[in-house]
Amino acid sequence: MTLSCFDLGEQMISVDEARQALATLVERPLAIERIALAKAHGRLLAATLKAPINVPQNTNAAMDGVAIALAREGVGPKQTNWPVAGEVFAGQYRSESVPAGHCVRITTGAPLPPGTDTVVMSEQLRESLDEQPEHVIIESPELLKHGQHVRQAGEDIARGATALLAGSRLDAASLGLLASLGYAEVDVYQRPKVAIFSTGNEVTAPGEPLSKAGIYDANRFTLIGLLTESGAEVVDLGILPDDLNATKTALEQAAKQSDLVITSGGVSVGQADFTRDALEQLGRLAFWRVALRPGRPMACGWLGKTRTPFVGLPGNPVAVMVTFLQFVAPLLDQLCGQPIAPPRQFKAIADNRLKSRLNRTDFIRGIYHTDATGQLHVRSTGDQGSGILTSMVTANCLIELTDDQDGAQPGEVVCIQPLTGWL
Repeated sequence: MTLSCFDLGEQMISVDEARQALATLVERPLAIERIALAKAHGRLLAATLKAPINVPQNTNAAMDGVAIALAREGVGPKQTNWPVAGEVFAGQYRSESVPAGHCVRITTGAPLPPGTDTVVMSEQLRESLDEQPEHVIIESPELLKHGQHVRQAGEDIARGATALLAGSRLDAASLGLLASLGYAEVDVYQRPKVAIFSTGNEVTAPGEPLSKAGIYDANRFTLIGLLTESGAEVVDLGILPDDLNATKTALEQAAKQSDLVITSGGVSVGQADFTRDALEQLGRLAFWRVALRPGRPMACGWLGKTRTPFVGLPGNPVAVMVTFLQFVAPLLDQLCGQPIAPPRQFKAIADNRLKSRLNRTDFIRGIYHTDATGQLHVRSTGDQGSGILTSMVTANCLIELTDDQDGAQPGEVVCIQPLTGWL
């Protein structure tokens, strides 16, 4: 049985336990809406879709040329001259059967008329000008194969087959597939509205003069990018001052207009500040530590009468990104009715020594590549300090060393989580 966030106290828990506990914050999935297919890129499909038609709808020509009937063992050398019985262009349908021993001219995409099953491409034909009616000559007919240059009806997807499963993220290929099936609209989950803010009098917006004791607000922009990539709608509350009433007012409004509230830093275990005070006054809050690096201290809970889920991430920039990918991204899927699941993983061979510690999961910034044989390899980016944001720019994956691993030596197989693109 999965414990809720509020049952864990401040004990040290594993990454998987934290992921499962956060799922208990979501009491109901987001509403479903029907939108135009042209606006559905990046959205999560709310219902499984089946093919209402065959794609292609008809058996059709894959080449320009002529359509003929050909015995399965081949035509052999006997018939080279074929009388032409008509023509079929793409967008036309001929219901009249083609007489035996005759051909019809056909263009790519045109449905094969009855009485034909094979297409001979134009490059293998020449015109016979000496005979009437019109004939074509097939050169090297012994090379013909029954059914060549023909796309069968339903070859892409057959009528009644599952096209896309509920929960699929609609990418470019998915949109093309649904369009080919005639879907003009689809049912998708509403985009999660996620409120984020930074706190502190020392936090400075980029573009503003930086005081000697100030820091530029990096985490909020990192979160905006991560949330946008995850398909969420960002409610940016900007920078809140160190003022209890201002923080409380902003959080009250965020709880009413968003599906999730995220902060970074300021709510660590044992740290008293305005953010924590405001959160505790507005809802139910839990604090615990996760056995991972970078990361560890986290907060979560509900805000306001709406019981809007809240997640407080660590303050270091790299820790923000790592904990977002491990915990917040699955939580966003949970809001869209999908089961909690860890990020996708692949196996790779370590090229250098990787440091870790038992009873703690380490996420090391890494760079994967393939060798001449296609084998996947990975190496670390170097210094793994949780404030070195440049390492996340360099990295294309996270190397995951689980809590039962005491590091890894060169040549050992490790798990990696790609950060961008597809392997």
